[in-house]
Amino acid sequence: MVTVTVVAKIKFYNRETEIVQLRTVSHQAHTGGGLMTVVVGRRRVGKTRLLRQAYQSSSNLLYLFTAKKPEALLCEEFTMLIKQQLNVPLFGQIQHFLDIFALLLETSKLNPLTVIIDEFQDWYHINRAIFSEMQNLWDQHKEQAKMHMILCGSVYTLMTRLFEHCKEPLFGRADQKIHLQPLKTRSLSEFLLDHNHYSADNLLTVLAVTGGVPKYLEQLDRAGAFELDTILVHFIVENSLFLEEGKHLLIEEFGRDYANYFAILELISVGKTSRREMESVLQKSVGGYLERLEKDYFLINCYRPIFAKPLSRQQKYSLKDHFLRFWFRFIYRYQTTAEIGNYTYIKQIIKRDFSTFTGPVLEQIFQEQLIESHQFTQIGRYWEKNNLNEIDIVAVNESDKTLLVAEVKRQKSKINLSVLSNKAQKLRQKRPDYQIVLKGFSLDDLDNRK
Repeated sequence: MVTVTVVAKIKFYNRETEIVQLRTVSHQAHTGGGLMTVVVGRRRVGKTRLLRQAYQSSSNLLYLFTAKKPEALLCEEFTMLIKQQLNVPLFGQIQHFLDIFALLLETSKLNPLTVIIDEFQDWYHINRAIFSEMQNLWDQHKEQAKMHMILCGSVYTLMTRLFEHCKEPLFGRADQKIHLQPLKTRSLSEFLLDHNHYSADNLLTVLAVTGGVPKYLEQLDRAGAFELDTILVHFIVENSLFLEEGKHLLIEEFGRDYANYFAILELISVGKTSRREMESVLQKSVGGYLERLEKDYFLINCYRPIFAKPLSRQQKYSLKDHFLRFWFRFIYRYQTTAEIGNYTYIKQIIKRDFSTFTGPVLEQIFQEQLIESHQFTQIGRYWEKNNLNEIDIVAVNESDKTLLVAEVKRQKSKINLSVLSNKAQKLRQKRPDYQIVLKGFSLDDLDNRK
């Protein structure tokens, strides 16, 4: 048995809920029979770090990484790890993962065991029969096995299909699913405070550029880059991780049709957020692509004005991932410029447009705060036909019968509550028995976090 050592490059932020979930299920499996957890999330979001943190002092853990190489070579590597970490005697050469899985199940009947298989979806390319073989063995032995099987993957569509599509052999086998998300604003504030670089502007910048993805925060930490100017100096340069990152994240997800998906995501990133606007530019129907981006890839949100009917065609789309929004807006859009090495021009474009670009990000920060207050039953945006009378935030408190109607600006001096009151006239008509509370949010309100 060995203890997993975590070498922290940056402080481990948040994730307390997920750690408790993982440890609780491990305890249940080790005392009452086999349980399976699926952990999914985009690349760089910290899935492996979470798992290692959760079990850093565990003496009954086996971590197996699924590299894209022949099954026999993987089994040779796994066999060595089993000998070293579990002190299990093995004789002969094991060439099939099914035999390793059977061995681990039998071992766990005597000694409780947590097994992590990272990048599990890559078995789809190595040996697709593994999934049905695992299902058969798991069903036979899980009642006697004292094993917590954790299957972790970053190709979201494939992981979802393997465990949630009824025709797949592992459908219904997972006892728990953790969808790991990027860090929220509160953790980013803590990150900046820990480095003595907190300011409202830096918080907005770091969220807009990294999206709260831990791997990118680690890169900022290494470079000592916490303001926009220093971030651009270190990351909009030749051979930067950031320049090809969007392609690395998404081409495997989208496959050969990636160019059409990329075109749509680029349009959303530059503010073409309605289907009609996209189809006008691309001269083709995008309905099917939008549906898959929302429901299969979980990359975009479809939203309607607050109080709109569920089937209303008055809808817009937004990118969920702030990093990808930044990448499509400033890197992919200017990829020809990047290819000839004119990074100075790209930096100039970013600086010119960054204030406008971060508007929706700032709105999300304040929406998060309102959600965390637990005072509201519904939070959304509002606009009327032809994008008239747009309102950044409308928050509903049904018990108090109040509507918080808010405008969000970087500078407090640009907030005009009289104009906001005029925009809210139809909201008053829709909810005549509600009290309207007008509010302005700006970067000054974020400075109060210090």
